[in-house]
Amino acid sequence: MRVHAIVDDLATAHAAVAAGATVVQLRVKEPTDEVVARGRGFRELGVTFVVNDDVDAALALRADGVHLGQGDPGAERAREAGLLLGRSAVTLDQAVAAEADYLGAGPVWETPSKEDADPAIGLGGLREICAAVDVPVIAIGGIDAGNAAACIEAGAAGVAVIRAATDPELRRVVDEALAAR
Repeated sequence: MRVHAIVDDLATAHAAVAAGATVVQLRVKEPTDEVVARGRGFRELGVTFVVNDDVDAALALRADGVHLGQGDPGAERAREAGLLLGRSAVTLDQAVAAEADYLGAGPVWETPSKEDADPAIGLGGLREICAAVDVPVIAIGGIDAGNAAACIEAGAAGVAVIRAATDPELRRVVDEALAAR
């Protein structure tokens, strides 16, 4: 889970894997049929494959997992199906209460990818969440090669990125920061 690339198409997924992504998350805010149609080929990428917000699509695509936000249904179904379960957390209370295999914590910094995003938690909030839970924490929100090491230093197991998904420098920075722990 070092570099978690959040993408909406197969071409970008291929580029992200070539740049060092260890997880590819398909994020398509459409009905399940459209998510499934756009997710064809992801299973063959050779990395962990996660579908955003849609357990039915994750099952249809034979994904490794599903990532659900705080209000998204399906966690119990995902568990029953044996899917890797990721949950989003913005606050310490959400992180501690979440039943998940990993947490996406953030936004660490403000990000243009979500205009309706919660306020940034900063490195202090990320550090607090990482210290309070026993599952891997993936930092998300405004992360790139210039600030990813700070997230790892704060305790994150990896980073999730959209704009930096195809930047090979990001993987190098994450690997170096993890090796320095």
